[in-house]
Amino acid sequence: MPSIYEHALGEDFKRLHPMIQRRFSLSSESGIAAIGRGVMEVVWHGAMYTLPFLYVGAWRSIMFPEQGRNIPFSIRNFAYRDALGRETVTWIRTFDTVGRSASQRRFDAYMIYSHQRSRIVDYLGTHQHLAVDIDISVADNGGIALRSGEQRFYEGLLGFRFPQLFSGIAEVCEWFDESSGRFRIEVNVKNRTWGPLFGYRGSFDVEWLPTRDVPSELLPKRVESRE
Repeated sequence: MPSIYEHALGEDFKRLHPMIQRRFSLSSESGIAAIGRGVMEVVWHGAMYTLPFLYVGAWRSIMFPEQGRNIPFSIRNFAYRDALGRETVTWIRTFDTVGRSASQRRFDAYMIYSHQRSRIVDYLGTHQHLAVDIDISVADNGGIALRSGEQRFYEGLLGFRFPQLFSGIAEVCEWFDESSGRFRIEVNVKNRTWGPLFGYRGSFDVEWLPTRDVPSELLPKRVESRE
């Protein structure tokens, strides 16, 4: 079965570096999980007035206020079908912010391919409160580039488009570094009005593990049907 990323990129998927193709080819039928471990060379946040926004994000494992250098982290990718039958890939990032206000921070995301919206949709956080449209393309270095678009907030019967004034635009690039034999990632989140909000840059190795089930602690607390 083609992955959600193969579906989104079509023939362009073949232009990705072979190791990036392997990373983004996970599907519920592949029986493989990708477990990455490495170090973030830098984790940063914007000006002091951005901190309340980041603390609110930390409440639902979306963003967090800590910053620093050489922070160990892991990223766990499992592909499965959610309760609505949608092909889903977990992006569970854990940062070991030892010696700071929290010993660990998580950044949880669950990606699907939305036929309704003809693109990847990324559900952020433990309760999938935010649904974010993702534009996906092949970077010049053979990596994969993702850029966030419209964001929608869902809670119970409530649902509305999240105002750009209070949301961030994320630009992500993940690629394979031939010289080091490691994967690299860079994330930058900014707001059109408030400027840079949050980001990180680092490298990691990946272990490919046979698996049948997603560990329960990696699943969202609820599944949002609205895309």
